[in-house]
Amino acid sequence: MSKVIALANQKGGVGKTTTAINLAASLALLGRKVLLLDADPQANATSGLGFDIDLEGIYECIVGEKRPDEVIRQNPDIKNLWLLPSSIDLVAADTELPKMENGHFVIKNIVESLRSRFDYILIDCSPSLGYTTVNILTAADTVLIPVQCEYLALEGLSKLLNTIKIVKSGLNPALEIEGFVLTMYMRNRLNNQVAAEVREHFGPLAFDTVIQRNIRLGEAPSHGKPVMLYDAAATGAANYLALAKELLMRNRRKAAPKEAQAADAADTPRAE
Repeated sequence: MSKVIALANQKGGVGKTTTAINLAASLALLGRKVLLLDADPQANATSGLGFDIDLEGIYECIVGEKRPDEVIRQNPDIKNLWLLPSSIDLVAADTELPKMENGHFVIKNIVESLRSRFDYILIDCSPSLGYTTVNILTAADTVLIPVQCEYLALEGLSKLLNTIKIVKSGLNPALEIEGFVLTMYMRNRLNNQVAAEVREHFGPLAFDTVIQRNIRLGEAPSHGKPVMLYDAAATGAANYLALAKELLMRNRRKAAPKEAQAADAADTPRAE
């Protein structure tokens, strides 16, 4: 079954878009058909995969000018990876969506029209908790929350968790938290303390895989590539491939616990 995962955190600079790009690419390299839906007006996921930020995309789908299948783009280097682009026009969605009939479900309808074509749809949310983000949470099955290993990054989590609770109580009762991913980790006392707090508070919802600070990871978007295509030997490439494998393992165990252990070792990277 396909799965829709929103990547959300209203605090900027925590590695949300970096995680969206590289987790999507890693899942695709592991043989899954993946759509990355860029729902951030900054369009960093779009440019980070090497596409023009002036392309028609999610905004045109929201206002009914285009069908989703008309605007998705296939990545030229990773054949299992597609993108539904964003642009600065998406800024207007927060004011236009509330005026639409069934406005909370517009993005859900877009996602559902594409769901059968993909194993995973990852949605990169904007760093806010506005109407568009609520729309995305209504469309998602789960929420993956990147958490920077700094204390300030923990402070805003309560607002996001409260928003998820509100959406779950009304618009999307099936919404769950996929997990928390620790990002920008360095081996020092502060980062270790933050990581320990996240693991203590959220328990098994915290992924074992940690994304370390890595120069090559930061350079890759300027070249329009996921880090594994920019430098396959980089620490960031290994981290995100490990995260993708852990996510697949967790989902297999939820879906079919008895068969999961036998399948855990089956994932090996491939281009298509």
